[in-house]
Amino acid sequence: MLTSMKKQRYLFMFVAFLFWLPNFLYLPTLSPYLEYMGGNYSFIGIVLSSYGIMQLICRFPIGIGADLLKVRKTFMIIGMLASAISCLLFFISNHLWWFLVARSLAGFAAATWVVFTVFYPSYYEPSQVHKAMSSISFIVVISQFIGMSFSGMLVDEFGWKAPFLLSVIFSTVGFILSFFIKETEEINKQPIKLKQVAAVLKDSLLLKSAFLSIVAHCMIFSTMFGFTSNYALKIGFETNELTWVVFSFMIPHALATLFIGEVLVPRFGKWKSLKASFLISSISILLFPIIHMKFLFFIIQAISGFFLGLIFPVLLGMSIENIEINKRATAMGAYQALYAIGIFAGPFFTGIINSMMGLEAGFGFVGILGILATILTLIWGNTREKFKKI
Repeated sequence: MLTSMKKQRYLFMFVAFLFWLPNFLYLPTLSPYLEYMGGNYSFIGIVLSSYGIMQLICRFPIGIGADLLKVRKTFMIIGMLASAISCLLFFISNHLWWFLVARSLAGFAAATWVVFTVFYPSYYEPSQVHKAMSSISFIVVISQFIGMSFSGMLVDEFGWKAPFLLSVIFSTVGFILSFFIKETEEINKQPIKLKQVAAVLKDSLLLKSAFLSIVAHCMIFSTMFGFTSNYALKIGFETNELTWVVFSFMIPHALATLFIGEVLVPRFGKWKSLKASFLISSISILLFPIIHMKFLFFIIQAISGFFLGLIFPVLLGMSIENIEINKRATAMGAYQALYAIGIFAGPFFTGIINSMMGLEAGFGFVGILGILATILTLIWGNTREKFKKI
């Protein structure tokens, strides 16, 4: 028989699933849909980047506000409502500028995720925080995988609007269920202090992790979550085949999140793992412009998906590695706010480059960013090893 606390965990995880599923249900076809509706690559880049810039602007204030007001549930409900309205705007509108508004609202909704990540561990003992974060991270990956897997099929069978309609339904259900989530006493212990925020923001490892995460988010939001679908259609894929494009990326991406903590980091360490992951994912992205065969495209997708999947959990753990437990919520808010720069800047600048020089140039730009991140991991990792020896 399930305890009350376990029931709350499962309910929370289901609401978290319904929070992300609608966003990823339409994401693979969003860029092609905007192009179909008459948007050029520059405008598509603006729409895609609006999602990131809203998170950049809103995530840290939302985290601070949740701590100052000592509430979590209210911000969750607001996030679920914003997500539902965003999906509804996509469904009912046929004007490009309303799509910009809708995607911006989706970015605001995503900014409330910082509250989810602080709220969920309160259902666990303090010693089980990592277990809680692993569970909630897995829910994100599963929602990405399921949502993106069916996007192309829905468009092929029922038209461009079908993913948006389903997204409205799922978001609405999540919004209703969020009212039944209960806050624990742990949430109301200590409000944040301004001195703590300043101290957290000075942590060197947090800042390095955040910068590398900015680059990693640039890479994934400019490719799989950005223009990869456009490139696949350009080289001969049909809309119903976008499902296989998603499968080839997301299955290795999901497996990587389970692989990294058990195998790679314990054996090779964080910095070496990051160096290898950035290098291989960068090379795979640089190879896209010369790939025109579907079979090879899927192989490159799988390699890119797997090694990008290794990067994010490592950086997430590193961001709070040096932070005291009672300050980690603040650190997480800062980390998530900073990496939102990548969610905005990646598709924004890639969209401009794509408009000026074609989709192939965009992949080149993203690959070079990854190479630069590889160099930084080499420098920072070696510096840290020398410091340890001293």
